[in-house]
Amino acid sequence: MYKLFETEDTNIVDSNAPLADRMRPQSLREFLGQTEVAGDGSLLRRAITMDRLGSCIFYGPPGTGKTTLANIIANSTSGNFVKLNAVTSGVQDVKKAVDLAKQDMLTYGKKTYLLLDECHRFNKTQQDSLLPSIESGTIVFIGSTTENPYASMTPAIISRCRVFEFKSLSDDTVKGALKKALTDKKRGLGNVNAEVSEDAISHIARVSAGDLRTAYNALELAVLTTPVSDDGVVRVTVKDAEQSIQKKSLSIDENTYYHLLSAFCKSLRGSDSDAAIYYSQRLIKAGCDPLVIARRLIVHSAEDIGLADPFAMVMATSALTAMQNIGLPEGLIPLTEAIIYVCEAHKSNSVIVALEEAGNDVEIVRDDDIPPYLINPAYRDEKGKKESAEYKYPHLYGEWVKQQYLPNKLKDKKYYRPTTHGYESEILKTRKEKGKE
Repeated sequence: MYKLFETEDTNIVDSNAPLADRMRPQSLREFLGQTEVAGDGSLLRRAITMDRLGSCIFYGPPGTGKTTLANIIANSTSGNFVKLNAVTSGVQDVKKAVDLAKQDMLTYGKKTYLLLDECHRFNKTQQDSLLPSIESGTIVFIGSTTENPYASMTPAIISRCRVFEFKSLSDDTVKGALKKALTDKKRGLGNVNAEVSEDAISHIARVSAGDLRTAYNALELAVLTTPVSDDGVVRVTVKDAEQSIQKKSLSIDENTYYHLLSAFCKSLRGSDSDAAIYYSQRLIKAGCDPLVIARRLIVHSAEDIGLADPFAMVMATSALTAMQNIGLPEGLIPLTEAIIYVCEAHKSNSVIVALEEAGNDVEIVRDDDIPPYLINPAYRDEKGKKESAEYKYPHLYGEWVKQQYLPNKLKDKKYYRPTTHGYESEILKTRKEKGKE
């Protein structure tokens, strides 16, 4: 079902609500982070302030302020606000909200903002049910999702919305929010008489990885479960913070952590398995999550090895899966095996070079029309269908036939240039045999 907010008394605080809900910003002035999206002078901020917001989608990791900003919009606009969750709502809920929106527009001249949380969970039929109302302006749609909307939402919805990408909050932003919660007597923990060490706050901020909701939950748990000392003060230490967020604090400072991680990555690139194993162990024994090591391993398998040894990616992703399913300490065995493999494999950066060069051309090249014979003939006129018939089906020519695929302005471009290292030497040989080199 839907929840309709015409006005909301932001002065009322439910003391039983979780800290994350109590501390939720109520105005743009209180909103944390996302300066590119909602900072002073931004398009979104101007639209909200002037009550001129159009349909949009907020996309980003959990706990970064998507729903919070939608609620701020509800409190800042003159219209009605309907809130649905795609997990529990269906087409009938959308229809009910739209009917009410039409009635309010005709009777009171009020527009309706429809927030759909987890909008990626709506299937195509459910998403299509929103289209007529978005197009006619009956509702202003605000979708909130942790999934890439360009992949999870239909093109029809995307074309009618502006997408705003939210980023993970910085550690400093999270720390500032936690400190404010500790002193806020109305909505936070200011009446608890708690003292939380700087190291404990830093640990919660770092481990929450930019998710403010997780950070608030951990802080509240630590404060409310730590015994009161003889002088009546609740003193939260790093150990308490570790237990509240279920991750061990690093026994090294932040600079050392990033120095070690950099040394590990450069050892992978430099084919020094002894150094890479050492730095991985140094990090893990200092409290680093082994999954961080495994993820970096996957990235470097593509960045520094690529097609010189395609099996390196298989080894790295298998190590990540093994660590996720086995855990410590046994998971370190396949992880270390993968580290050695990645180090000793042939190296090539041709994949990342191709990626960067193609990405640059996408940004700067205009009039990049697709060759007509590559376009789907079902969407072409008679002339286009005739041009499409010129397409050469490679399998009729023994798997490959010379044919232009890139747009005219880029037809002679070479993004992927295989080296003579490892398996890429085979790729290079095959390309030469086909006359592609």
